[in-house]
Amino acid sequence: MAYKDILVYLDPSADASDRLRLAVDLAKAHGARLIGVDASDESGLVGAWGDRALQIRPAFESAIKAAGLDGQYIGADADPPLGGDIIHCVDLIVAPRPEDGARKLVREEVPDKVLLAAGAPVLILPQSWPYGPVGANVVVAWNASREASRAVHDAMPLLERAKKVTIFSFSLRSRALRAASHRLADHLRRHGVESGVSEWIDTGDISALEALFADLDTQDADLVVAGAFGHSRLFESLFGGVSLDLLKQPTAPILMSH
Repeated sequence: MAYKDILVYLDPSADASDRLRLAVDLAKAHGARLIGVDASDESGLVGAWGDRALQIRPAFESAIKAAGLDGQYIGADADPPLGGDIIHCVDLIVAPRPEDGARKLVREEVPDKVLLAAGAPVLILPQSWPYGPVGANVVVAWNASREASRAVHDAMPLLERAKKVTIFSFSLRSRALRAASHRLADHLRRHGVESGVSEWIDTGDISALEALFADLDTQDADLVVAGAFGHSRLFESLFGGVSLDLLKQPTAPILMSH
């Protein structure tokens, strides 16, 4: 399996160059077309930021030319913005998780509303993520839910190329989730993906996220695969619960599906 159309959101922030570099790497690995979309908000198009914004298109076009990729660029002035319904015709979206001063540079729809609307997995990079490999050591945050299952299947092109895959479960119901985790491992094996299972019992002492990053099997992960919106939006803030905590952690990129 492979991603054949990859979309990357770009902006004037300092993180955008590493984001583009990763998107180019992914497009080369999968033989994909790369679609660059300028997601700059109005604040990112004026003053000193405006000077950086003018370099987004040349940087994108130079990168795809150097990589020998088929590419398409959509500017910040596109109508509708952010490429409109193009998000329904791609296999993977690479997006930032802007925080603090960078938040004002990126349209508010990215990444939250994009994930809700796209129907495609979104690879979300933490603020100030340092460029590096993504997908060599993958952790699947597994709770046997529909959302987690959707994320696993959307991540399959990455899982098939991973050097290490760990299924991480965290639950009060250890016996039931253990069986579900091993069923997932068996399913992944049918796709040629060997995986290990690491489980933590929820004793109430630490959160699921703390357990995930404390677990020796998952500490060196360069990608976390997780479902989003596991509960009613009425009871969640943004992505809610563990999903929100995952997005705010500063180290590993997160691939999420809704």
